[in-house]
Order: sequence, then structure tokens, then C-alpha cells
Amino acid sequence: MDTVFLIYLLCFGVGLFFAVICAFLAEMHGGHEIHMESGDAPGHVEAGGGDAHGFAAVSPTTIMAFITAFGGLGMIFNTIPATRSVWISSPLSAVGALGFAALVFMMFGALFRKTQCSSEGKVADLLGTPATVITPITNNGVGEIAYVQSGTRYTAPAREISGRPVASGQTVTIVRLVGSQFFVVLP
Repeated sequence: MDTVFLIYLLCFGVGLFFAVICAFLAEMHGGHEIHMESGDAPGHVEAGGGDAHGFAAVSPTTIMAFITAFGGLGMIFNTIPATRSVWISSPLSAVGALGFAALVFMMFGALFRKTQCSSEGKVADLLGTPATVITPITNNGVGEIAYVQSGTRYTAPAREISGRPVASGQTVTIVRLVGSQFFVVLP
């Protein structure tokens, strides 16, 4: 075996070993969620990095995919007489490994987009939603409303937009949100 083949074999072996270790550690240590409460304001935090779906383009997974593919393709190109030269096999291996890492990134990104969808509604979708006053809204004061979004019932503090009082049981429409405060209007 020549030195170039050993380098490719080492890359392939290290990448494969790293993949097995990552898979094992991922099983042992999943994602982390933290639930906090401070007085009457519950909160929810998830730890993680990456794009909106939790998977970064340059991550241990894509690096491992590149190294493994570089080593594997290098070994293949090194055994073909036409591509045996390191000046031919290395660039071909690098391009192929980059393509393989990009494919891994796209596959995992698509997987995370499909599996990490939430049934939790978006705040912007609430404007115009009907709600029921469950705690009376006092004159220029705050009460509480209940509304349904995506099949789930929620409650929130609310004010009448012009400051008028609204009795319990009245139907109102959500017209504005400022922070966690909902502004409603009588129909």
C-alpha cells in the first residue's frame, strides 16, 4: 500500500469512527429542554444551534460526511489506473466529498423541517380571531380572554382598545397585540 492510499484509508476510518461515536452519543444525550416559571409568567427554552430547523451547514455531521466520503472516494480513485495520481484523485475526492456532505445537509435539513413542525399557532394569525371574555375587563383596565387557535384553547390578558369595560361572557375580536397583552374590540 502506498502512502496516499493510507491517508485516504485513515480519513475513511476516522470519519466512520466519528460517525459511530456521534450516533452512540446522540442516543445517550438527546436535546435539552428547560422549563422555567417566574411568578405568573411561564417560559420555555430549547437549547440547540443551527438554522431555523436546528441543523447547520457546517456541523459535526456534515464534517464527518465530508471526511468519510473523501477517504472512501480517494481509496476508489487511487485503485483506478487513470486516476491513481494524487493530483487527480485528491481533487476528485474533494469535489465528490463536498457533494456528499451537501447531500447529507439537504437530507437532514428536510428531515428536521418535516419533524419539527409545531402545532403552536403564530401570533400574527390571531388578529381578527374571536375570543370570549372570561374575566371582566374593567374601565381602562385588564381582564382575561379565551380564544381557540389551531384547535387549542388559550387564555391571555386583554384590554379593550378604547378603554371601555367589557363584561364576562362577551364575545370580542382580537385586533392588536403588544408583548403579551391582547387588545380587543366588541363586534
